[in-house]
Amino acid sequence: MIGPPAAGKTTYVLAHARPGDVIVDYDRIANALTCGDADSHRHPEPVQRVAHRARTAAIREALKQSTRTDVWIIHTQPQPDTLAEYATYRAKVITIDPGRDVVLTRCDEQRSRGARAAAERWYSTQRDADQVAATASRAW
Repeated sequence: MIGPPAAGKTTYVLAHARPGDVIVDYDRIANALTCGDADSHRHPEPVQRVAHRARTAAIREALKQSTRTDVWIIHTQPQPDTLAEYATYRAKVITIDPGRDVVLTRCDEQRSRGARAAAERWYSTQRDADQVAATASRAW
């Protein structure tokens, strides 16, 4: 699952996953590592560091299990090499994007300033990728 912060990736997964499926979601991992609001998207730096390491290990193991069960990896903006690795496991990439205005409003209302900045980067990167694709298709 890819898409900007606050796009609805987790909501989509929770609506489509079945019991026994593996879900790797940074926010859920971070929430499990601390007390307080179980639906928070704001975590202190030590929790973020541990959550990132745990997520990396979880993804590695989840990919190994993907022949036995469905695996849902929520990954906002994976790098090309990460997407290539996912492809070796025959991953189906689903992009969730309700639109820039919706996402930025959700970020402002529900998330930290960092989430808004990440969403802006996501849309900037998508725009750049779309321009490259459009240029390539015109060249053919």
